[in-house]
Amino acid sequence: MRASDIDKLISVGRPTIAPDGSFAVFATSRPDLDANRAVGQLWRVDLPDGTPVRLTRGVSDAAPRLSPDGATLAFTRADAKGKPQLWLIPPRGGEAVQATDSPLGVEEYAWSPDGRSLAFLARLPEAGRYGSVEGLDAAAEAPRHITGIRWHANGLGYIADRPAHLFVVAAPETDAEPFYEPAPAVRPEDETARKKRVVAAEARQLTEGAVSHGGVAFTADGAEVLTGVDEIEAERRDLRTRVIAVSVDGSGQREVLGVDAGLSAAGIAVAGDGTIALLAHEVGEKGVDFIAPGMGLWLIEGSGARRLTDAESIDLGEVGSHIVADGDDFLVQNRTRGRVRLVRVSRDGRLTEVLGGDVEVAGQAAAAGRIVAAVARPDSYGELVLVGAGDARTLTAFGGGAAASGIVAPRELTVTGRDGYPVHGWVATPEGEGPFPVILQIHGGPYASYGIHLFDETQVLVDAGYAVVYSNPRGSAGYGREHGRSIRQAMGTLDFADVIDFLDGAVAEDDRLDGARVGIMGGSYGGYLTAWIIAHDHRFAGAIVERGFLDPVSFQGTSDIGTFFGDEYVGVSAEDIARQSPMAVVDQVTTPTLVIHSELDFRCPLEQATRYYAALKRNGAEAEMLVFPGENHELTRSGQPRHRVQRFDAVLDWWQRKLPVS
Repeated sequence: MRASDIDKLISVGRPTIAPDGSFAVFATSRPDLDANRAVGQLWRVDLPDGTPVRLTRGVSDAAPRLSPDGATLAFTRADAKGKPQLWLIPPRGGEAVQATDSPLGVEEYAWSPDGRSLAFLARLPEAGRYGSVEGLDAAAEAPRHITGIRWHANGLGYIADRPAHLFVVAAPETDAEPFYEPAPAVRPEDETARKKRVVAAEARQLTEGAVSHGGVAFTADGAEVLTGVDEIEAERRDLRTRVIAVSVDGSGQREVLGVDAGLSAAGIAVAGDGTIALLAHEVGEKGVDFIAPGMGLWLIEGSGARRLTDAESIDLGEVGSHIVADGDDFLVQNRTRGRVRLVRVSRDGRLTEVLGGDVEVAGQAAAAGRIVAAVARPDSYGELVLVGAGDARTLTAFGGGAAASGIVAPRELTVTGRDGYPVHGWVATPEGEGPFPVILQIHGGPYASYGIHLFDETQVLVDAGYAVVYSNPRGSAGYGREHGRSIRQAMGTLDFADVIDFLDGAVAEDDRLDGARVGIMGGSYGGYLTAWIIAHDHRFAGAIVERGFLDPVSFQGTSDIGTFFGDEYVGVSAEDIARQSPMAVVDQVTTPTLVIHSELDFRCPLEQATRYYAALKRNGAEAEMLVFPGENHELTRSGQPRHRVQRFDAVLDWWQRKLPVS
């Protein structure tokens, strides 16, 4: 596939299913080069064998959720100001009715058990900020007084002056009379002109203050809403989550799970009998242990919680993971060896695979004995499947466009490393006999993984004539907790050996790969390891260091995760940091290097790139830098489509100059 073919990468979001299992609704999303943004709508498919039908025609409709009786469909859509709001329609389609009018938009939401209201999270801007005063732009706002150890987040910006609060709003009738624009009229001097109403009912705020909240789930009786509390710490980072239940009638709140439980929660769900389930992991005595955390399924019991899944072998922490109650059991996503499989967990901890094989499950829903799941596969970026007994029926065909653009199937490979450790990964090669120049790709994280889904980063390089080698070295997710924790305060050691050994093994195993013509590239942690490798191994014709974690010293005071990430991964002493820092060995780099970064990257801030680039230049290494305006750490995944294509163009131009395809 070519760079411009990214508009054929259609993803399928978490579906919702009717209570009687008769139909499902899901959202699609894809990059659109003309609109220069992600676009997508909602789709409905009758089960078990209906044809998907486009249900809405918004620009980027998302997050569909059916009411408990299946009679109303809620979803998010941008309002006239571009802020995501809640909208409601009948499940067979129609004109959508706006339910919320939050100044900064809605983040998460849930239906009440009786279907009469919705609870949602929305950020409240401090007075005078973020457009709350017309004509007052950001440069003219008052200074921010920061007293805590956190102040910003990647993809968002400042956080203390716009905490996320819990609200509840009555669900509007989807067949109610619409609102009309008032006509001009002469009014008394003390009477202001009426404005057109936008929503039928004003939302009631249930929480207040400087503390933010995350997660929304009604208790089974609908009297309370469960949510997590996120308070900016004054002195030191604490990843422990406190879960509270907030009364819908405004009468108060109670603690459901305290910080003494030592858990960091990432998801919450309530079963029909009122049992509360969490996706969570333990954070250790200091409250910041997040490395290969063993994300698992927990049940809240009394004032504590009981783990149902094994921390050492089960990993429920893939991005987008969530809990679906199905009778007495729970459906969750298990990340393993480049796949994300759907599993059923019983309350006594028994685990059964529901959907396996070469899939990465992105979301699921269950009702009346039927399960639907959104998946990515080697031949498709997103499809909806109906899960049956031992099989899955694909209900959509969104991967056809990408397949028609020309894709290759990567070959799975396991290489025995220098210390006998098995390194698992893939090799993707162009058509023909070669020999092909080789590019070594390294993923971010480090506790993340390459998977089996259709991956544009690899396919574009293969289309240009390169063989691509990529693996999940020690430190990656999906191979057990010991594998993930093995590089803690030992970065650039076992991981270095694994990616190099996998490269050498792949070249030795396939004569079509030209081991004398090799490049290397990676982003985030992959940028770190690329920078580390080129300081120690000089075989590469060129390197691309992208959005890298390059200087642990300055990272602490600039990154949104700087208060704990570097401390846990590389340590806090000057000796430990220098022993694992690419900046400490930048003077050893002789490989021509392209540094790519985004201006609004608060995860690995821009200064990581500029200081590394300046050091390369000062030391006489050949170096270039590409900086993208308006983008953050997620450029390659959710950045402006035109920027994504321009990045691909720059990458291919760099490799054509440094590693030309003969």
